[in-house]
Amino acid sequence: MRAREAELPAELRPVIWADGSDSSALDNVLELLVRRGFDVAEALMTLVPDAWEGRGDMAPAVRDFYRYQTTRFEPWDGPAALAFSDGVFAGAALDRNGLRPLRYQVTSDGLVVAASEAGVVPLEPSRVIERGRLGPGQILLVDTRDGAVLRNHAAKARVASRHDYALLADRILVPVPKRHIDVEIPPDLARLQHMHGWGFEDRKLVVEAMAEQALEPNWSMGDDTPIAILGRTQRRLYNHFRQRFAQVTNPAIDSLRERAVMSLRVVLGARGTTLDPEGDANAELRKRHHPALTADRQFTHRLLELESPILGEGELARVLESALVLDASFAPVEGLRAALERLATEAERAPEDIVVLSDRRAGRARLPIPMLLAVGAVHERLLASGQRIQRDVVAVAGDALEVHDVAALVTAGASAVHPYLALAAARSHDPADGEHRYRHALEHGLLKVMAKMGISCVSSYCGAEVAEALGLGAEVMELCFPKVPSRIGGYSMDDLEARVRAAHAEAWAAEAASDALPDHGRVRFRKAGEFHAYNPIAVRTAQKAARENDPEAYAKWRELSTMGPPQDLRDLLLVRPAKEPVPLKEVEPAADIVRRFISTAMSLGALSPEAHSALAIAMNMAGARSNSGEGGEDPDHYDDHGTRRDNRIKQVASARFGVTPLYLKRADELEIKIAQGSKPGEGGQLPGIKVTSLIARLRHAQPGMQLISPPPHHDIYSIEDLAQLIYDLKAVNPRARVGVKLVAEAGVGTIAAGVAKAHADYVLISGHNGGTGASPLSSIKGAGIPWELGLAETQQVLVEQRLRERLSVRTDGGLKSGRDVVVAAMLGAEEFGFGTGVLVALGCDMARQCHLNTCPTGIATQRDDLRAKFEGRPEHVVNYLTLIAQEARSVLASAGARSLDEVVGRPELLDSVPHETVDVSFLLRTPADPALPRRRLWPRNGPDPEPTPPSGRIDNSHRAAGAGLKRERRLYAGSAGQSFGAWLDEGSELVLEGEANDYVGKGMGGGVIVVRPYADDASTDPVLAGNTCLYGATGGRVFVAGRVGERFCVRNSGAVAVVEGAGDHFCEYMTGGVAVALGPVAWNVGAGMTGGVAYVLDYDQLNTDSVVARPVPEEDESELRALLAEHSRRTGSARAAALLADWPGALTRFRQIVPVAIENPPAPAAVETEPESVREAP
Repeated sequence: MRAREAELPAELRPVIWADGSDSSALDNVLELLVRRGFDVAEALMTLVPDAWEGRGDMAPAVRDFYRYQTTRFEPWDGPAALAFSDGVFAGAALDRNGLRPLRYQVTSDGLVVAASEAGVVPLEPSRVIERGRLGPGQILLVDTRDGAVLRNHAAKARVASRHDYALLADRILVPVPKRHIDVEIPPDLARLQHMHGWGFEDRKLVVEAMAEQALEPNWSMGDDTPIAILGRTQRRLYNHFRQRFAQVTNPAIDSLRERAVMSLRVVLGARGTTLDPEGDANAELRKRHHPALTADRQFTHRLLELESPILGEGELARVLESALVLDASFAPVEGLRAALERLATEAERAPEDIVVLSDRRAGRARLPIPMLLAVGAVHERLLASGQRIQRDVVAVAGDALEVHDVAALVTAGASAVHPYLALAAARSHDPADGEHRYRHALEHGLLKVMAKMGISCVSSYCGAEVAEALGLGAEVMELCFPKVPSRIGGYSMDDLEARVRAAHAEAWAAEAASDALPDHGRVRFRKAGEFHAYNPIAVRTAQKAARENDPEAYAKWRELSTMGPPQDLRDLLLVRPAKEPVPLKEVEPAADIVRRFISTAMSLGALSPEAHSALAIAMNMAGARSNSGEGGEDPDHYDDHGTRRDNRIKQVASARFGVTPLYLKRADELEIKIAQGSKPGEGGQLPGIKVTSLIARLRHAQPGMQLISPPPHHDIYSIEDLAQLIYDLKAVNPRARVGVKLVAEAGVGTIAAGVAKAHADYVLISGHNGGTGASPLSSIKGAGIPWELGLAETQQVLVEQRLRERLSVRTDGGLKSGRDVVVAAMLGAEEFGFGTGVLVALGCDMARQCHLNTCPTGIATQRDDLRAKFEGRPEHVVNYLTLIAQEARSVLASAGARSLDEVVGRPELLDSVPHETVDVSFLLRTPADPALPRRRLWPRNGPDPEPTPPSGRIDNSHRAAGAGLKRERRLYAGSAGQSFGAWLDEGSELVLEGEANDYVGKGMGGGVIVVRPYADDASTDPVLAGNTCLYGATGGRVFVAGRVGERFCVRNSGAVAVVEGAGDHFCEYMTGGVAVALGPVAWNVGAGMTGGVAYVLDYDQLNTDSVVARPVPEEDESELRALLAEHSRRTGSARAAALLADWPGALTRFRQIVPVAIENPPAPAAVETEPESVREAP
């Protein structure tokens, strides 16, 4: 909206309240449009559009409306259930992803009730003639003048019929299809790449890998190099930018399995006016665009419509026909800042349309302006002058080569990017298909980066500045990125110019090889390259210390894992020596300190069974805690003889792999993983070669099938949803502490405050440089920030809001030493996680082959021959952690403290180490009120959950009914609250007459749930249950005599269910069990389904990448009929009875949905041919 405010008089600016929430911002803009003459429904459909680009069932007129409105506004993204009114029309709408529930009822006397839950307003069932729900992108409209109720299609048709939007769109938009143009590869390609900061790894491990695989490259074991500003090799400017990602309040989107809601469509050109009153603006447009008018009277600004913001030579050629090209290079006598000011001024004075910033003139005689600076400076100048909406910015960039680079340019303000040197490198590597595959990889990766932030459309990501800077100073940020946080300062413009000049001089030096690039060693260890904390000599020394419990070897490991100059932010902090140090013997024992240690979440599947078990045993021996990761556990380890063999912390991740009622009840702590440090905002993938029969059994999946975790928890789209899941977990295991894992980023403190208010018992802040499995390389290097920043912000916010005493704070992500532990404690942590270090203690040699199943030490592999090589022992881990604790005792003693409790949350005990560019003062902020609590004081956060109510009336205040029941039967009537039947176990039965809300049967492992309509209900085809039912269920049976919402049976891996209709994403990620739908099913059936079977009568669209539909095989007919008979008997379903009455005819109408791999099983692949592009679960 900043770009559009130039259209408004001064008294209407600013449009958006700067301190408001996303919801208040939408309300501000909606009110503005309505007050300027827009119809309220049209305004809302314009701001929060349906996913029209990917849906084939939309009426053409409605599609044309949405297509035209993209020329005026970018979509408002994110989860939203919206209620609105202009005094005449009242309505409700849902976001394009359907990430919020919205249920409605219509009574016989014309009352319409809509809310996020059923049962908010009690109504007599005999009065209710319709029980409905809104699906993704849908709208409900009530005209209070005549009482008309317009459902989705009618409401949208009403808006779309106001004008001939097809004519309007076709007259403005000029489609630009992808087309290939052969161009010569620059003769000095390597020198040009060197000049732009490329290294050998950039070309070989990134661009060429993408040109071969059409996917981003993967890497393993996190990032053990310094952040860009502290590194000993020069980094490209993009490495100083970090991707932002959604956590809890605005969830990540599944760009892989829910691709239809995503869009890379780009519109380029001057928009004209966008905030004029709707009637006048469109009336004028109709005059201008009438086919009878002569060309000179037509609308002068045509907009180019492209499929993607990543331009090949063909699309760029068409863009250049409508563009002014500005030179993004500078002569040696100019300066970088002067060049940026010149470029911004030229853009400001350019004709209205498209401005192309190109650094192609850079070469032997001219230096390139880093394209990120160029885009940022031009974008901000155009915003400040009120011209941004009339000038689109296109970047022709030689320094952009990976997904992170393109994402940074787009979020900084580039509407499209042409990475010409990277495209040339891809063509050079594979002249036939390299460029095509490389562009596909970039587009796939850009979708993923957008989706991490919960953004579906690239037009909403463009210029949104959803990034964080690490190591850029105030001068740079104010000129180019004023809205981007940069909390540690960093390079000035002079510093950046010096780096540009140095790279230019190296590239064009006479002695430089014309075809060689420097090998910086930022990914792999190279002796002359970037520093790696886990370098080979350091790793061997650490293993010696762990095996032999050798303090001298440990001290040597500490020396070898340290660069000398600061390599982490904590190295810029000095533990202040006490005037009177405490004798070491008075400091708490190492054993007490070790009890605060955690081995971070590593799944059985990513790790071998031997390594996973050794870690659990080691931590239990030490009195510490291990985390199971998201792969479940072997119940055979649930014995209490000798040392405990299972993990005291059991993780609940988005895929719910192995999360059974028994698993939950066994835990001392339950951890909800929202994100992980090496790939925040993404779901893990375990390649099929690692899914052995054991792994498949524990994850309730099929052997040999790739297992993918959804990016979001499908029962957490808000803090309220998180509170519900915490409540559910406490209901099934009242004695367990429940925690939430977050990843450090700007704003994580606010999220942590929400976690505290949601009654979590601890919050974990992970840093970016942890990671013990495989992740996309661009995520490892480009997402998240150091734990020091996230931990300090979390501590500061929790203390200021009087929430700190409620819960514990722990941290992980690259902790290596006792000093790290003490510094983390002073910044606010009470508990400390170790991942890479404990694996090294077990024998990991950092081969970084986790994703290939070829780990040479038997730690991160499922191959029997390699597992046999595992030599790690639990005692090695205990020794390693004890040595760390002993060092921590020494640091505490020197600081004058006798225990960690004395220093928790006391940054005043730290001093900053002077540094020429980095400012760590943010880390050292102390509370305004020193008396406020700075560590946990409460034994538990929040009240205990209410027990499952006895049989009888139930309402939506009764949540998680059924959790913890032991072979009991309950009969209810009413509107059941969230999570009805969650974690239900074998032998229990819940029967509900009425309706239920979201998450019915979530995680159930057995038992029976029955939901049937009220006996006197007047509605037909009612919605009786909400979204995300049977999420992660591993057993049991569910019968619902009505329709259900989105994502029914998501990640079902063993339950049997019968319903009478469902929304989008039916059986998404399903790995086992049976689902039957006796009524219509909406879009994207079976996305990511790898096991189990579904039966449907009618569906809108299959996800044909994942599943196929076929007639019911003869051998399965009896199973299907038996399920319908049981459904009829338990619910009294008239629909089931009718189908059974004409069974031969009904059977011909049913289709069986099965995974593609089951219908057409692939030939087994040899291990050595498994592509490196597959990603594995953490």
